[in-house]
Amino acid sequence: MKQQYQAFHDQLKSFIPDTRLISDPLRTLAYGTDASFYRLIPQIVVRVESADEVSRIVTLAADSGIPVTFRAAGTSLSGQAITDSVLIQLGDGWNNYEISDDASTIKLQPGVIGGHANKYLAPFNKKIGPDPASINAAKIGGIAANNASGMCCGTAQNSYRTLKSMKLVLADGTQLDTGCEQSLAAFRTSHKGLLDALDALARQTRQNDTLRERINHKYRLKNTTGYSLNALVDYEDPIEILQHLMIGSEGTLGFMSEITYQTVDEFPDKASALIFFDTVRTTCEAVAILKNTPVSAVELIDRAGLHSIENKEGMPAFIRDLPEDAAALLVETRASKAELLAGQVEEIKASISHLKTSKAVEFTTDPEEYAKYWAIRKGLFPAVGAVRMTGTTVIIEDVAFPVEQLADAVHDLHQIFEKYHYDEALIFGHALEGNLHFVFTQAFDNEEELARYEGLMDDVGKMVVGKYDGSLKAEHGTGRNMAPYVEMEWGADAYALMWELKELLDPQEILNPGVILNRNKQVHLENLKPMPAADPIVDKCIECGFCEPTCPSRDLTLSPRQRIVIWREIARLEASKEDPERLANLRKEYQYQGTDTCAACGLCSTTCPVGINTGNLTRSIRSRDNENHTKLAQWVADHYGGITTATKAAFKVADATHAILGTKAMSAVTGFARKATGGAVQQWTPSMPTAAPKIDTKKRISNPDAPKVVYLPSCASRTMGPARGDEDRTSLADKTEALLRKAGFEVIYPDDMDKLCCGMPFQSKGMFDAADSKSNEIEQILMQATNNGEIPVYSDTSPCTLRLRENISEQIKLFDTVDFIDQFLMDRLLFEPTNEPVALHITCSATRMGQAEKLKRIMNACSTEVVIPDQITCCGFAGDKGFSTPELNTSALRTLKDSVSECKTGYSTSRTCEIGLSHHSGIDYKSIVYLVDRVSQPKLSTTASTDENQRIQAASA
Repeated sequence: MKQQYQAFHDQLKSFIPDTRLISDPLRTLAYGTDASFYRLIPQIVVRVESADEVSRIVTLAADSGIPVTFRAAGTSLSGQAITDSVLIQLGDGWNNYEISDDASTIKLQPGVIGGHANKYLAPFNKKIGPDPASINAAKIGGIAANNASGMCCGTAQNSYRTLKSMKLVLADGTQLDTGCEQSLAAFRTSHKGLLDALDALARQTRQNDTLRERINHKYRLKNTTGYSLNALVDYEDPIEILQHLMIGSEGTLGFMSEITYQTVDEFPDKASALIFFDTVRTTCEAVAILKNTPVSAVELIDRAGLHSIENKEGMPAFIRDLPEDAAALLVETRASKAELLAGQVEEIKASISHLKTSKAVEFTTDPEEYAKYWAIRKGLFPAVGAVRMTGTTVIIEDVAFPVEQLADAVHDLHQIFEKYHYDEALIFGHALEGNLHFVFTQAFDNEEELARYEGLMDDVGKMVVGKYDGSLKAEHGTGRNMAPYVEMEWGADAYALMWELKELLDPQEILNPGVILNRNKQVHLENLKPMPAADPIVDKCIECGFCEPTCPSRDLTLSPRQRIVIWREIARLEASKEDPERLANLRKEYQYQGTDTCAACGLCSTTCPVGINTGNLTRSIRSRDNENHTKLAQWVADHYGGITTATKAAFKVADATHAILGTKAMSAVTGFARKATGGAVQQWTPSMPTAAPKIDTKKRISNPDAPKVVYLPSCASRTMGPARGDEDRTSLADKTEALLRKAGFEVIYPDDMDKLCCGMPFQSKGMFDAADSKSNEIEQILMQATNNGEIPVYSDTSPCTLRLRENISEQIKLFDTVDFIDQFLMDRLLFEPTNEPVALHITCSATRMGQAEKLKRIMNACSTEVVIPDQITCCGFAGDKGFSTPELNTSALRTLKDSVSECKTGYSTSRTCEIGLSHHSGIDYKSIVYLVDRVSQPKLSTTASTDENQRIQAASA
């Protein structure tokens, strides 16, 4: 670290704990990327927890002359969330929100994810105005700082238009709450000079007819190029001017520590249609007409975009036969009532009835059907990313034109693509606002490619601004990417005004310098991110960051995106052989940061636009590291019955020792032993299970009239009983069998149960051959038990179910706990829900199997109040990681206790997960089977009709 930054680091340590100061080479490299195609490696990353900390850091930075950059989720597309100086990252303390009594406003801290804000507002049929495609990963701080909009937001519901008040930190460290009269009064006194200067600039702007008209013209369209100069003409109060200038300022004028939005209606009834036209011109004519109808969104997809998805599963065959000039519109309309919606649909259809469509216009109100339409639209960006050549990056640009000129603009863009041979480029976007995105792949590994990109951007700039006077950045923010073109778009007077504002609010230029305003006309061609081939598993990663909110290790070590960033750098250094010492250090550090602390849960794949499971990379690395243990792994697999017996014995010994020593001493002894042995002795917790009793498979009650189910208890269920302090001492296997019998099923157990394992313990460590041998063994035994697939199989642990579904024959009808209860037991039981609040943990495997809604439905039948903590995704226990790497489980569940403080019990679908959940929540977690059994009574007699048996057989098939 440079001497200047070392001194700054030492000063930070006086009020920021070491655990929140990052300066090591591996992690600073990991924070050197955002969703753009640039890379700058920070000297220091500071995780802040309060506005007071931000204020002190900014003041210290000003005194030291050291620039700082603020970062929320890092989903920025234009290079505005990276720096080679000090990066200030939001920590855990920024997730609070407050909804007004009438839900007309919502206060949000900058760390709240946009999608979570909408979830909080959903019960009131409200939402926030901005709706960027990244809303399930992007945080409020970034959404407001970039004035992000989205598909339905337009220009009327973005952050600028729906802002009520904010709390902010200025470059001199001053904090201001524009919603507090006391704070305002103090600020008007302390910063009178600043407010007077803003007032003077605003008056000058409003009196300059040419400049005022220029500003008004620019904001007829979506526009995030440069600063929000409309604040100077829209408002006279300097406070209003100041807070509206903060919107879209990308952290270059101040830090927003809280924002209060005016909410907008989220109508419950929706209808969507995918409308095809033979020509782009007709498509754009339709857009101009639809703008005057009750549509909430109109998305355009050009022919290249349709080509990219036409062969995907579920796509109509006729799309492949559309002419080469064809295009489509995805249209959505919303209403407060179904009858109003029907009228709107007819009005929309009538408005374009005179235009020739490739197929008849058909709207759907089926949520599953219109979700498919929107999945098509949202899949366009990753469709390009997934097929790009390894070593290239995928770039998405963002422009806007007057709607009446949209057809000509699309044609001109296609001509530019052809000129520079971007043959794979496609266009889509928010057509209602004239906002188009174009996506293409780009290499930056030679001068020829760099010149091609520069030529493309120059020609796009000349066309968008010179021909159409449009916006070069409609909603993605200026960043570094478009900074050289700000003056071209706005003109000299407006550009000079922007510099005046920057100098007024940040005179030392310490806040994110070089972003939005930059006198270096080549900055968009510098600090380009290398994208070397690293591993086919992750080579398609576009580093967007959508994976990060789901990752249990994101605040302990690395996120999936960061693991890929580091692994790419390792691959680059291996190929170039340029710095062997750095390579060796990265490999050494990656062992813990990347491999040991990865839960390999696969949740990242559920939010990744190109479906990458970074856990597969981790398992692949572990496999290479564990090559010498292959024979041992196979021996364990072959002697698994003995291993499970030994495991139960170990639980008995641990429980007996616990009884003698007590909880405090037991924790201390095992904690010391773990440290002394370098992790060889695993960590004991008070929630450690006792040994499960042996399952008596001979107590079957034969009932030829009852539907049959083969019950497959996991090895965890067979070895792990309740924890010592659990109120219900019944084992999961016994509880499950009792519930199934209550519902009228005859329970069958497979043979040789003690030796069975799905293979997950081996797979997670990269021992793939042993894992496959165990799943193959289960398949053979289940074939016998189910009479070649005639009888359904009940699997009681969701991670095991997922592993088996991916590895055994589909002829075996395998049901997880959630699926079986939802499909077969709900109708056979009477529920009397409890009024006590209960906590629910949706495991990563349940999420990956698409069971979240089913699980909520079951729990809502069991309790009138179900609590699902916002910040908890995968619990991080990861099989045995909770014992071997307990800090991963601790980090993943660090916010759990406060989230479930009103609950006495919690429920899940994985016994190992429940150990960590119980330990870190302070309440007992157990399988949902316990709750379902507790609140239900049999509806049917224990004998079932032949028709009922046939229904179950048909459903399981």
